[in-house]
Amino acid sequence: MLAEHLGLSQTTVSLVLNNSPSAKSIPQETRDRVVAAAKQLNYRPNYFARSLRQSRSMSVGVLAPDLSEGYFTRVMSGVVQELSAAHYFYFTACHDWNDELLEKYPRMLIERAIDGFLLLNTPSDHLDVPLPVVAISSHSAVKNVTNVVLDHHLAVELALVHLYDLGHRRIAFMRGPEAIPDSEFRWQSIQLVAKEIGLKLDHSLVIRIDAAGWSMKDGYHPMAPEIGYKPMQALLEKTRDFTAIFCFNDIAAIGAVRALKDAGLSVPQDVSVVGFDDIQSAAYATPSLTTVRQPLAEMGKRGAQILLERIANRELDYPSEVVMAPELVIRESTGPAPVQP
Repeated sequence: MLAEHLGLSQTTVSLVLNNSPSAKSIPQETRDRVVAAAKQLNYRPNYFARSLRQSRSMSVGVLAPDLSEGYFTRVMSGVVQELSAAHYFYFTACHDWNDELLEKYPRMLIERAIDGFLLLNTPSDHLDVPLPVVAISSHSAVKNVTNVVLDHHLAVELALVHLYDLGHRRIAFMRGPEAIPDSEFRWQSIQLVAKEIGLKLDHSLVIRIDAAGWSMKDGYHPMAPEIGYKPMQALLEKTRDFTAIFCFNDIAAIGAVRALKDAGLSVPQDVSVVGFDDIQSAAYATPSLTTVRQPLAEMGKRGAQILLERIANRELDYPSEVVMAPELVIRESTGPAPVQP
């Protein structure tokens, strides 16, 4: 045992290795000895014993639809940063919108004695567990669930006012799949903001990402630009009577740009394109993408913070919703509406 090897008490060694605030009272020389010996002996703390003492497993379960580049990776960067700083482990399960997995995975995670759930873009309606739950972008009206959400009204307002000020009046919209919680909330905001700024919505210019294509079935990747390419292609076959399109996310917007170019149209000279999320590749697309930036990493970090707070203080009351602010990033894919002949 490390304490016996150093001739120190177990309490002293524990305080130093756990970086406890109380360790500051221990002489620096002693702390250095403990750290050096732990490295030399390849010592690892007994987290199982610690969890028994604290009645915690020091782990949480993360449920997400997919583990693809874009939304998930940006949110998880914030989640991992916060959990790692708190010495928490996490299990990540991808349910791919499969009802059976949505029922099965929570049970499996509970069997592993997790301390709480973090849901990414996943509804909590089916989740009836006696554990703290924090949901990011899930809009779950369920008791005892804290929701971290974007201000969709402001997000839509930023995008539509930008296009309106550029002279666009015939604007197409690419909605997200019904399964995605954000889809309906954003569409409601689009209708409200359009009315507020005097923009007429033409429902013949509203397209939707195919819900079937959002899953990983048949090897199809839910975050491939094809999710935006096909709906845009279908719209162009019906009409070209629009000067801008507001897409559900950046990946779909990149696909839409490709479809427009394949149809012989220029972006933004003929059609302006606005995305959503501001994933890392948005700035490097051709043209670079104007988009509504979700503070995804901050949303992940805040969600993890709240979950850890709820795990540590279960008796306290927590808000049902924490709202995060978006930002408009203007790049090359938007420009003045073309002059009608």
